[in-house]
Amino acid sequence: MADSCRLRLFLALFMAALSAFPSPCSSREFKLRDKSSDRVPVLQQDNLTVLIPFDPSKVIQLSWQPRVFFYEKFLSDEDCDHLIALAQGKLERLVVDASKENSVMYSINVSSGLFVPRGQDEVVSKVEERISSWTFLPKEYGEDMLIEHTPANESYEPHYDYYHDISRLAVAGHRVATVLMYLSTISQGGETIFPHLELKHTQTKDRPCEATGYAVKPVKGSAILFFNLHPDATPDAMSLHSSCSVLDGEKWTATKWIHVRNFNLSNQPMVLDEECTDEDDNCASWASMGECEKNAVYMLGTPDYYGSCRKSCGAC
Repeated sequence: MADSCRLRLFLALFMAALSAFPSPCSSREFKLRDKSSDRVPVLQQDNLTVLIPFDPSKVIQLSWQPRVFFYEKFLSDEDCDHLIALAQGKLERLVVDASKENSVMYSINVSSGLFVPRGQDEVVSKVEERISSWTFLPKEYGEDMLIEHTPANESYEPHYDYYHDISRLAVAGHRVATVLMYLSTISQGGETIFPHLELKHTQTKDRPCEATGYAVKPVKGSAILFFNLHPDATPDAMSLHSSCSVLDGEKWTATKWIHVRNFNLSNQPMVLDEECTDEDDNCASWASMGECEKNAVYMLGTPDYYGSCRKSCGAC
């Protein structure tokens, strides 16, 4: 329950802060108070420049249902090139596990990627700080950054980033938010599609894939943020998204999934050798009402607390 309250507080603060951001139809302008307010801390290393804060004037609200935001030039060209360089020569094949309802990737074909540990270098660390500033969520809640390479003719089927397998909530709960950063520009194809986004009928559609929803074109340095949960911490089915086939060039992206609490795979709840049981006779009923997702700490447990309803929640 504590996790749910914290999440609601984070989302409330985020929504309040973004209420002043421009929407695609907004004519509001942002004016700086003076020239000194333009100055922002800058980190320079080996000719790489990383802006530490984020500029809210570049954020566009694409939709409230689902909650999707677009940030132009979130990363510099140097940032993008640096992240790609980290992955080149180290990529591993990413294949969907059809036996699970929600795996790392939902791919029609096979792509390749590399998970970059949090804070691996100063550039990665500063990008993570900017993500934290934008989302109002702590860096520690994020998974390792996935740098992915998608060659021509590959795409991703519609999927959700929150978990369907409730046993996976034990580590850090649901993925509350996703930040997808484009590291390359694709002239044709590769769009990220949101089938349920409110503005999906406002675009001119050139290809059948684009016609399935609102299309965000991959532009080097830009990023999208979308929330996978409602403000009440329940999964948002409208956050469904997919990716069109890459028709020209090669697509590079960096993805940061952010959870409802500290994400640390080394601190998974302990699993005892004894028989898997529930500690309360009401567990089955609670699980049927969705409490495994709503109250994951009590039902499934944490690294420091053995959940009361692990059997009914399918965690053992």
